[in-house]
Amino acid sequence: GAGQREQQSRAHQGLGDHRSGVTGAHTYFYADEAKCDQHMETFLHCIDASSGSSVDGFSAIKLTALARPQFLVRFSEVLVKWKRFFHQMAAEQGQAGRAVLDMKLEVEKLQEALANLGVVTKTESQQWFMGENLGTSGTVDLLDWNSLINSCTKLSKPLLIPNRQTGQLEPLLSRFSEEEEQQLKRVMQRMDVLAKRAMEKGVRLMVDAEQSYFQPAISHLTVETQRRFNRNQPIIFNTYQCYLKEAYDNVTVDVELSRREDWHFGTKLVRGAYMEQERERAAQMGYEDPINPTYEKTNEMYHRCLDYVLEEIKHSHKASVMVASHNEDTVKFTLRRMMELGIHPSEKKVCFGQLLGMCDQITFPLGE
Repeated sequence: GAGQREQQSRAHQGLGDHRSGVTGAHTYFYADEAKCDQHMETFLHCIDASSGSSVDGFSAIKLTALARPQFLVRFSEVLVKWKRFFHQMAAEQGQAGRAVLDMKLEVEKLQEALANLGVVTKTESQQWFMGENLGTSGTVDLLDWNSLINSCTKLSKPLLIPNRQTGQLEPLLSRFSEEEEQQLKRVMQRMDVLAKRAMEKGVRLMVDAEQSYFQPAISHLTVETQRRFNRNQPIIFNTYQCYLKEAYDNVTVDVELSRREDWHFGTKLVRGAYMEQERERAAQMGYEDPINPTYEKTNEMYHRCLDYVLEEIKHSHKASVMVASHNEDTVKFTLRRMMELGIHPSEKKVCFGQLLGMCDQITFPLGE
């Protein structure tokens, strides 16, 4: 599965236009950086319009409108490889099959393994674990591991990690080109501009989820923005697609990060919009289909993620969720769990979204 996950995040020729086979979502086609700036201006107008039409309004953005899609794929590939490396090390320490947040690598064993693999010397790896909290417990979990990636990719020599299929060391990153470094800075600047305007206008900014081969980069950039702007209230909302097999892991990891760093977790939960394209690409490129095998499994995943966030709302009051669903059972499930957990609508921690006119038989009774 590890090799397949890496293959999933790899660029291929058909990626220039990621609109092919998408019928259920708006998509953008990258022209140049000036076009990205135009899209940002459009999003700013949307934020202003939302602010003028309702209190605590929402505005949605897509990162493929603000960055070059091929760059997002490259960045996602790095993040996927790094996460896969963590799971390999966890398996070697006898932790395969554990829940993602229960995997804790022993620092000493990890340093020995990194040295034996030829990734870095023990002295170099000791530099990794000298952060304020990192490694003080003697263990490293996935959140600690993710926090290392910035320092590790800035080493003077390219970081080599093992490819289990070939047995060879290969670069985690063949260094971003200067242009790619600039693209990363520019997309973060655009998100910064949008987040500041949203905060000024009292609008909540939802970052839409997109195809799974962009999503690691999109989520990473969104969480970075949440860490800065969600300190006092949930301004930035990340979107989780519950038709993905890894949806629950992604939600739980990001909620845990928000707890540790004491910021507000904001999420929109959807079932997903790119199933046909995802499955076709997985078949073409030879990796495991990332989508749940049945509609029922996706329903289970949605309710599991939703219940986790509702429990977080009850216990911490530092989480908010938009239930973006046209499914009557899901809406009823949410209302029932809110009553059981004592979450009142007046708290404005839970909201619902349906497309205009698509499910009036749900929307109007819900509003009443």
